[in-house]
Amino acid sequence: MVTTDDQRKELLEQARTIAVVGLSPDESRASNRVARYLIDAGYTIIPVNPLHDRILGITSAASLADVTQPVDIVDIFMRSEHLLPVVEQAIQLRPKAIWLQLGIVNDEAKRLVEAAGIGFLQDACIKIEHQRLL
Repeated sequence: MVTTDDQRKELLEQARTIAVVGLSPDESRASNRVARYLIDAGYTIIPVNPLHDRILGITSAASLADVTQPVDIVDIFMRSEHLLPVVEQAIQLRPKAIWLQLGIVNDEAKRLVEAAGIGFLQDACIKIEHQRLL
């Protein structure tokens, strides 16, 4: 688990590519605002949304199983009860961390991710943490 501020800061400093699961093309949605912020902060974003071919001008993957490039962080915007299949796909990508956004908590996901030796954060906004730590 990535628990300390130092660990979070190091993760955010080292990461370059972030897959954003549940990224919405709707500019009023939190996922869209966060992804735009991350792009502005210099990260490469991979949108993951089966309903849209392109989001923010970037080709969108239908699922994490369709992502072929290395990913440092998988940032997930989806309800906790629908999360486990996505987390299982995320683990296959071997990112540095799987990050569940604000309001998303799932203890089974935490157990799976930590058992795989991958960093895990939940109920935390990557944008807020980036602004706070960097």
